[in-house]
Amino acid sequence: MFLWFIGVGFLVVVLVFKSPALDYRVVIAGVLLPLVDVIPGVPPVLHTLTGAVALLALTMVLTRGRRLARRRWLGLPIGVFVHLVLDGTWTTTELFWWPAFGLSLPDVALPTFGRGIPGLVLELIGAAAIWWSWRQFRLDDPERRMLFVREGRLDRELVP
Repeated sequence: MFLWFIGVGFLVVVLVFKSPALDYRVVIAGVLLPLVDVIPGVPPVLHTLTGAVALLALTMVLTRGRRLARRRWLGLPIGVFVHLVLDGTWTTTELFWWPAFGLSLPDVALPTFGRGIPGLVLELIGAAAIWWSWRQFRLDDPERRMLFVREGRLDRELVP
């Protein structure tokens, strides 16, 4: 499930933050970052609230005194938080609230994959969100598209 996270995650962040200056490329990277947890042997830390909060704290510490760097890199933990919501991780209590129920990470199946037909429907919704965003933010215009590709920003006039 990639299109679901990319399309809907991007759109949610645009509509909630309404910031033309946010680097949406980093937000998309953040939305996809928890997918590393599906690699065998990798503990699913980024599917926990603790992991997302730790990433936010690390971002704040590493960008202290550097406003532009902070504005850019805050998109990473924002994307991870959005992933947790879109993935429904909060429905797996032991995983989402780790380590509240014990220090060992639970051995549970991540909700990211294995949804079958409902997962396909979510991918189609993600594709529709990408198409709608492409049209809404006029990324068919080479100048606007290059602004997004080079700086991760959207045209200020088009952000709702």
